[in-house]
Amino acid sequence: MTSLAEPLQAGPLKINNRLVMPPMASGKADDFGFVTNELLDYYQEKTDGGHIGLVIVEHAFIRQDGKASHRQLSIACDHTFEGLSKLASLIKSNGSRAVLQANHAGNKASPVITDSITVTPWMDDNQAKDLAFHQLSESDIDDLICNFTDAARRAKEAGFDGIEIHSAHGYLLNQFYSPLTNKRKDSFGGTLLNRIRIHARIIKNIREELGPAFAILLRLGASDYRKGGTTIEHSIAAAKALNDSGLDILDISGGISGYNIPELSGQGFFAPLTTAIKQKVNIPLILTGGITDASFANELISSGKTDLVGVGRAILNDSNWARNALQSDNFTK
Repeated sequence: MTSLAEPLQAGPLKINNRLVMPPMASGKADDFGFVTNELLDYYQEKTDGGHIGLVIVEHAFIRQDGKASHRQLSIACDHTFEGLSKLASLIKSNGSRAVLQANHAGNKASPVITDSITVTPWMDDNQAKDLAFHQLSESDIDDLICNFTDAARRAKEAGFDGIEIHSAHGYLLNQFYSPLTNKRKDSFGGTLLNRIRIHARIIKNIREELGPAFAILLRLGASDYRKGGTTIEHSIAAAKALNDSGLDILDISGGISGYNIPELSGQGFFAPLTTAIKQKVNIPLILTGGITDASFANELISSGKTDLVGVGRAILNDSNWARNALQSDNFTK
């Protein structure tokens, strides 16, 4: 029976155990998004000892108009290399695998933060009259795909083991995926496969440019939890298509309005999503969502509900959580 402490081979990644530190925005970059000593100290504290198998570093914006917040990490230009290289080296030298999450905030970005026009996959009639918004054209989408590919290249050059493409929590790629926010009439809207066309093309471009030894992950907002939005049935179909596109790991989350979903409670509340999706794909899944108990995390693995478990807030609140979890009797008997 598989346990939390067992290693996992996921594409090119040999992960020492099934525990993941998921991406959590720290707000510890500088005003331009560059790595600071404060940010390095934070990840040093969290990864010391190598008890976390995989660390997915907080979302980094891929270009200025996609910046979500002040002091968000950046991977938008080559000048970020030095700091990101130090960060990747630190995490890996502590014994964990290091992946960087790349993101564009889409219409969740504010001009106050970006000093740019806000881009969106689709605009309704009211938004179309607002000069502060711009609906992405097909040419713009081609540019965006290149931006994600450039971000992945920078991550690889900085020493990260892989990139995670962020398509959850209402950000740009999640906006493409959800029928609530994408009513385009071209090849990037309408059917589910059209709505994830941009995702598949990003994965394909990264794989072609960076090769098979660089891991590609995607965080999928697998259910909007809103009427008319994506459901588990949509996400099973999307997961199968993304699996076939060359993805190495699928990271399951949900909630187009953000990860805090009032109707979900308890530990592992996305487990129904991973359980259903896992039956249809042959790549590993990550399950997150309110997990605080090591025995419960182990049960999620051993019962086959997921392959990897993301523990966020518990690790954020207690930097020794991973060490204590893996050194407990639960995984040594």
